[in-house]
Amino acid sequence: MGPVNALRRSRGASAHPSTPSVPDGRLEQVTTQGIPADAVAFFDELSRDNTKGWWQANKPRWQASVREPLEMLLDALEDEFGPAHVFRPYRDVRFSADKSPYKDHQGALATTVPGMGWYVQVGAHGLTTGAGYYPSGRDQLPRLRAAVDAPASGTALQGIVDGLEAAGFEPRGAQVATRPRGVPADHPRLELMRYTSIVVVREHGEPPWMHTPEVVDRVAGDWRTLRPFVEWLTEHVGASEEPRR
Repeated sequence: MGPVNALRRSRGASAHPSTPSVPDGRLEQVTTQGIPADAVAFFDELSRDNTKGWWQANKPRWQASVREPLEMLLDALEDEFGPAHVFRPYRDVRFSADKSPYKDHQGALATTVPGMGWYVQVGAHGLTTGAGYYPSGRDQLPRLRAAVDAPASGTALQGIVDGLEAAGFEPRGAQVATRPRGVPADHPRLELMRYTSIVVVREHGEPPWMHTPEVVDRVAGDWRTLRPFVEWLTEHVGASEEPRR
């Protein structure tokens, strides 16, 4: 899924393990007019003609309607959540049967550690907000499972995820088919133990506020709601300590 893959491909964002918080409510400086409706139309049209020729002819639209408005949104969020990385629009097709060269969405990630943090995406289906991580090293999964297994930290995560689901977010991520080796079938947090990567997202569609300065407060509100989830992951999983390959 889009957010999971985007988290996996995160590179270049500045680490921001401790971001300053600001009071809830409207952010003081709004530097965006919103995400234009043409951003959604752009990706809808791209889905029907995902070719280099179409992209080259429409690249100025992508710059004006997608990338620049998204960067302005991220600039307005930076004081609270730290700098964000806007992902490249090109797909990695080396190991994929689908050779479509361009992504069907544009995502960005504000990180606490590489591959972990807050996410926002615009695509043919509108706006998506979320948070989570995709492993950047093999040493992270054992830490995730140990923290989910431990009564105190595992119960805390279960409570966070349950609260986010009640608020309209959806947990997603890669999971093993049944359960990890050595985990009993009656484990109280078996569903969480099955994850090898985990994100929590909310799909907004294309509400009218998306195209107005209100989008800043809406995304900021979602990201604040997701802060306990991001903080849990940062504390208990953290960055990979393996050398970058």
